[in-house]
Amino acid sequence: MSNNMKQRFARLTEAVAVRRDQQAFAELFDYFAPRLKSYLQRLGMDPSQAEEMTQEVMIVLWHKAAMFDPAKASLSTWLFRVARNRRIDALRRDRSDLLDPHDPALQPSPVETADDIVEAEERDQLVRAAMLELPEEQVMLLQQAFFLGRSHSQIAEDTGLPLGTVKSRIRLAFARLRRSLEQGDGDMTLH
Repeated sequence: MSNNMKQRFARLTEAVAVRRDQQAFAELFDYFAPRLKSYLQRLGMDPSQAEEMTQEVMIVLWHKAAMFDPAKASLSTWLFRVARNRRIDALRRDRSDLLDPHDPALQPSPVETADDIVEAEERDQLVRAAMLELPEEQVMLLQQAFFLGRSHSQIAEDTGLPLGTVKSRIRLAFARLRRSLEQGDGDMTLH
């Protein structure tokens, strides 16, 4: 863009800011609106969204023309920056609608009481003691499934055991753990 054009756009913007000159605004609109729309479409907006966003940017020009400072940037730079920022704001709004503020995963964890901590430690000790009574192959399968988060299929593949064997050994291990925990503490059960 030539210096003459930059100066002309600066004068037209000043006319909009000072006198609300509709003719000056129309000239700016005719020049910049198609370029802004094209720019927004290149950024991934569909044509109708890009057109709506372009209208918003031009409304910003109409209402805030006095904020434009030709010493800091050209009108083109200023308008394209407004368009980019509006697009970013729109993307943020769109993404925030995807989040459910009542989703339990987004809620802070409750503060654990001292009783809860002591109870959890006692339960952990009971489970460790009960696991010592299990056959080694069952302990190994439980560790892979629950401590390493591996699926039964992955465990079967890694160990070379049939999938049914993996599942039945894990089920057996749970049954033994449950019995052991029920014997050690009446209200301590595995779910």
